[in-house]
Amino acid sequence: MMEISSAPDPADIARVDENLSDFNDEDVGPAGRTPLSVFERDEDGQVIAGINALTAWGWLYVQRLWVGEDARGKGLAGAMLGAAEEEALKRGCHSAFIDTFNPVALRTYQRCGYKEFGRMENFVAGRDRVFLQKTL
Repeated sequence: MMEISSAPDPADIARVDENLSDFNDEDVGPAGRTPLSVFERDEDGQVIAGINALTAWGWLYVQRLWVGEDARGKGLAGAMLGAAEEEALKRGCHSAFIDTFNPVALRTYQRCGYKEFGRMENFVAGRDRVFLQKTL
């Protein structure tokens, strides 16, 4: 019986995730998936910018990079990427990848040495989603 759900049971999600991870581990070796976050805080300790990423199979995958409006234009995105890349190297990573559909973010990532390797045209609101990678 097939089921479609917009509110799946967390145990069902975990079952799919765990079984796929087990399959991949047997197929290509353990991922070594480890979270990696970088945060910039203000003087009150509030997060004003951050990266949520993970390392796996020798890659750094930057899933989310956010800089608060008041903190933009100060080089924080590049500094946080540099910190994440440095930590990824310590973890044995050889490369990094990230994607975006924001033109400003795209230029930032390119300035940081990321090169485009794929594009989904008109992904949302007339913007392309661009996939980038970098050798560390």
